[in-house]
Amino acid sequence: MSSGPEGSTRAIFYALGANGGIAAAKFTAALITGSGAMLAEAIHSLADCTNQVFLLVGLRQAKRAPDEGHPMGYGRVVYFWAMMVALLLFFVGGAFSVMEGIDHVRHPAPLKSATIALIVLGVSVLLEAFSLYGAMREINRISNGKKFFAWFRETRQSELMVVAGEDIAALAGLAVAFVAVSATALTGNPLWDALGSVVVGLLLMVVAMFVTREVKAMITGESAAPDVRAAIRSHIEARPEVDCVINLITLQWGEQLMVAVQAKMHAVQSDTALVDAINAVEESIQQRWPQAKWCFFEPDVVGSAD
Repeated sequence: MSSGPEGSTRAIFYALGANGGIAAAKFTAALITGSGAMLAEAIHSLADCTNQVFLLVGLRQAKRAPDEGHPMGYGRVVYFWAMMVALLLFFVGGAFSVMEGIDHVRHPAPLKSATIALIVLGVSVLLEAFSLYGAMREINRISNGKKFFAWFRETRQSELMVVAGEDIAALAGLAVAFVAVSATALTGNPLWDALGSVVVGLLLMVVAMFVTREVKAMITGESAAPDVRAAIRSHIEARPEVDCVINLITLQWGEQLMVAVQAKMHAVQSDTALVDAINAVEESIQQRWPQAKWCFFEPDVVGSAD
């Protein structure tokens, strides 16, 4: 089951609105307090805003109609933009935060107005939780009861996966920044703030690596999710026109799906009857899985599959 582009777009707008407000508040607090951890968090939120714009661009481009050069359309362009988001999260969000933290370790500076920083971080947690709520609501609607990490590994919806990964990293980063700023305020030692910036950066880099691994698999060419693939096979084998499925290939193409079937058909009286039987099976597949835009069917005999 797919949430469709509407569900993904809704989750992205949740995240964009939340991160826009968070970034503005964090930059203001970073300027007032001189906190390295706060600046790292501000850069992270700004990167997140850019990421969401990239995802929206990808969803828009994926809607382009097929043409001679791209006969199966542009659905997989969303994977490219998801990879761009992962790289931005790694280098701009993660690496910059680590470098900023190391610089503050080497050149410590006192923290000013810690109360302002803590208030901004608290508000940011609420806004980020709102964004994560929007993403998780869409995920729960389509995950068929799967645990989040199982869904994360199996999903083919790169944009929703990226938004959820960003939000989780953001909440964890906010928690780290809150602890770092609090420790600096209590001890008067700016080293805690600097170390907080480093930890936030490393956290973002780890999340970016997980996202990159999953998006790489999609770009390389992944089948439909395992449960969808199994359901399609069972559906075909249950059809009265089909004796057995010899081979089944599915390929996720953004929101859409390509299905190629090699099957042994029950004997019929004529070629026309065989064509009608194949058409009936293909139509039944596309009725149950509307995202299966392309369906290719090859009648064959057992033992002839490559």
